[in-house]
Order: sequence, then C-alpha cells, then structure tokens
Amino acid sequence: MNEAGEDTDRWTRWGAASGAQPLPESASELLAQLLELTPAPPAVPLPDVAMPAAEPGGAVLAALREAVGTEHVLTSRPVRARHATGLSTPDLLRRRRGRLHHAPQAVVRPADHAEVLALLDLCSQHRVAVVPFGGGTSVVGGLTPTAPAHITIDLSRLNEVLAVDAVSRTATLQAGLPAPRAAELLAEHGLTLGHVPQSYEYATIGGFAATRSCGQASTGYGRFDDLVTALTVATPRGTIRVGRAPASAAGPDLRQLFLGSEGTLGVITDVTVRVRPIPAQTHYEGWRFDSFPAGLHAVRRLAQEGPQATVLRLSDEVETLVGASGQGQSDGGCLLVVGYEGEQVNATAEMAAAVLAAQDGQPLGAEPGRQWQRHRFDAPYLRDALLDAGAFAETVETAAYWSRLPEVHERVRAAILDALPEGTLVLAHVSHVYETGASLYFTVICSPGSDPIDRWRTAKAAASDAIARAGGTITHHHGVGTDHRDWYAAEIGELAVDLLRTVKRQLDPAGILNPGILVP
Repeated sequence: MNEAGEDTDRWTRWGAASGAQPLPESASELLAQLLELTPAPPAVPLPDVAMPAAEPGGAVLAALREAVGTEHVLTSRPVRARHATGLSTPDLLRRRRGRLHHAPQAVVRPADHAEVLALLDLCSQHRVAVVPFGGGTSVVGGLTPTAPAHITIDLSRLNEVLAVDAVSRTATLQAGLPAPRAAELLAEHGLTLGHVPQSYEYATIGGFAATRSCGQASTGYGRFDDLVTALTVATPRGTIRVGRAPASAAGPDLRQLFLGSEGTLGVITDVTVRVRPIPAQTHYEGWRFDSFPAGLHAVRRLAQEGPQATVLRLSDEVETLVGASGQGQSDGGCLLVVGYEGEQVNATAEMAAAVLAAQDGQPLGAEPGRQWQRHRFDAPYLRDALLDAGAFAETVETAAYWSRLPEVHERVRAAILDALPEGTLVLAHVSHVYETGASLYFTVICSPGSDPIDRWRTAKAAASDAIARAGGTITHHHGVGTDHRDWYAAEIGELAVDLLRTVKRQLDPAGILNPGILVP
C-alpha cells in the first residue's frame, strides 16, 4: 500500500492478484488455434507511468487543503494515476503501457456532504473541473473528462450506513460505501440489498446510483434505480434532496434526473434504498435448450407469465460451447441458469420447471447453477489472464424489446465479426429479464494486432451502429461515459439533449462537473 492506502497490486488488472484466475488449458489451446496471440510485454511499474503535469496552482491547492484537511489532498503520482481511468480493456492497456493522457492534478477525499459542497463551491470559483470517484470500475470512459486539468473527488470516506428503518424496510447508505461492506452492515440487521453486479467486489453505492447499475439478480430484486427511494445530491449551487415517500404524484420524479447522471449534474452523497430480509432459501439450477431462439422463447414465457425467478441467465450457442470447453465438456445447445431466492423456492422451482419443460427445455440439475454461483465474478479476472496471454477481450451490452431481441443479437454479432479479424469469438447471453424485453451482453475475444485500442474502437463503433439500427438501447447497465455519448445523444434526440444541457447549466453554471461525460 502507498501513502493513500492505494492497492498498487491492482494497477494493471481488474482485481488483486489474489483473485487471479488462470485460463483453463482447453481454453488456452482453443485460443492458440483461433487467434494470432501477441505476448504481452511487462507492465510499466506504477511509479514510472508518464502523466500530464501535476498539482493545481498554489491558491487552489491551499483552498482544497483548507476545505478537507491537508492529509486528504493527495498529489503523489501513484494516487493520481490510480484515479485517472476506469477499468475498460483500453484503460488497462494504457495502464500497462504506462501512458495516461489524462490524470487528476489532485485527489481530494471529503469526509461528508458538507465538505463535498465546499469543494464544489471552490472549484466553481476557480473553474476547476471535478470528477466524482467511487470504486473506479467504469468501463465506458466515465472517469475520463474532456477537461485535461481536473481534480478527483474520492468519496471513500463517505462509507457508513446512516440509518436503517426495519419497519419500512429502507436503509440510507453513503455514496462511498463499498458494496461488500454494505452487505455486511445490512446483514447485521438481517437485511440485504440484493444488488450484486459483476463489479460488486469493488464498486460503491454511489456508483450504482450514478450509473443506474443492474445486478445479476435484477429479475428478482430489480435494478438499482428501482431500489432507490430517496437521494441527496451536492451541486455547485447547493443541496438537493429528493424522495420522501414510497411513491408520489408531486410532479416529475426528480430522482430519475440524478440516477444515471454520471456525476455531471451533482455528486450523490447518500441514497435511501429498499432492502429485504436475507432470503431463507436459495436454489440455482441449469437447463439446456436446443437453440438460442428456443431458449429466448422459454425465458420470455417465465418473464411474462411467471413464476418469477430471481436470476435468469441464458447463454447463446457460442458462449455455451466456450464455457463447456473450459470445463472439459460440450453438449451443444444453450445453457440457461435459473436461480430462486426467498421463502418457498422449491415450490417456485417446480412451477417454473413445468413451464421450461413445456418449452422443450432439458433439466441439467443443480450443478450448472452451483458452477455459476461459484464463478459469477470470474469474468474480469479471466480478461486479465487473456491480456496476459496476448489476446484482446472486451464487452458490449444493450437491451431491447422481445420482438427485436433476436435481430439485435444477430446484427451486433455480425457487425463485430465483420470489423475484427478471422478467428474472433463473440459470445452472448441474456442476463437481465423484463416482462417487455431483456438485455444482451456480448463478450469479444480477438487477436490484438499492432494497435488493439484502435482496432477495438472501430469494432465498438460498428457494434454501436448495429445496436441503433436494430432498435436496441446503447447501454443497459454500463452507462454512457465518453464511449457511448454520441450514440446516446442520437438515441434521445436533439431536443432531449438540449433539455439536459439546460439542467446542467442551472445546477453547474461553471461547467465543472465531469465535463464531456454523458452530454456532448
């Protein structure tokens, strides 16, 4: 650990080395057959990373120190570098190469809402751009503002459960509270949030709200924005608190203005969320379908007619094949993982089994479900292993109505394959299911070539264009950031973009909040 408690072991990886996942031998053999692998060079050590100029001017630095205390204004190179990007594959490649085009001039750690307000006020006065930082897990450029000179507000000191209302089943959580710690503190009250995205190990409550996160059990618990009943936001013009009842007809729901705003309208400092008793029972199992369309039809039947599962995760033929080969087996078809949590999971599972069997599903028993539970956080670590092996791996996600979902799947997959070299693998699954539609999550593995970042930029643009043409949304849960900004603007239209710009001007007259993110 360095002076700020930064884990330099994670500098060029998704997670700490202790969580590293080696590639299965069968997967390594498959990649060697399909791809032209380029052995990864040693990563540049964190202290040697090239970065832009350091700390802000003396007057600004003195004001920052006065606002939060000298020990909480950090300007060392390792701390600045660690807060310079998110954790997309291009971000990790830039880190490994030791080339950062942007980095904060200082990382500032306020203790509470009042100190966040003070920071925003002084940054507005001095026209210093501000990037809010939680767990740093953005994979869409959400932590890379267009203003090269900026400071980062690290919310890690806002890490408490402020209140638990067991009668109403709500809890008020500070924005910098890490998800695992939130789970521990709520468990002391016999409660759970039920929000477990793949970023769970490192993400924070405020990040969930700012990006409208969606957890792996969203089919049962809902998206994070469904869980938020109230929130507090610090803006350059003061404090906004919205949400004071379970539901209201008092004008437009302003919670939705800040949920998904990605730090561009204010800094979320706490949220009040719905919580539930820790489930008495859990049960996960696997089913096989002959084809992806057949599996989609079965999942839609469950989503629309019930019974409701907690987790529904359907892999297409390629993802099923690759996953099975990693375990030394392959039965073809498509794998569906179904999970149930609650009081009467056996009865629910039996009713769902009748629906799935009627759709020609073949039961595989509990082991595929247990396998998924054991390895639900492995994918980003496997990406680290792929990068180490000289491959390139990245993801694309979207959502669409059921009627459009097959076309979105086909078009996006075709666009990616057309844009990348022969041998590229495109895996896909449905992991968040609604009555009217579902998400699609693509994993792409390809040869890196001489410039993997530029190669991926071209492929990602092709995939994004295909999503738009097929009627999907540009992002279901990763957020907008800089990567999706232009497609988001096209999706909502010029008038809606102007509306967001107007709101931003009212809340952030100096334009300091995460400039260039979300709104062009």
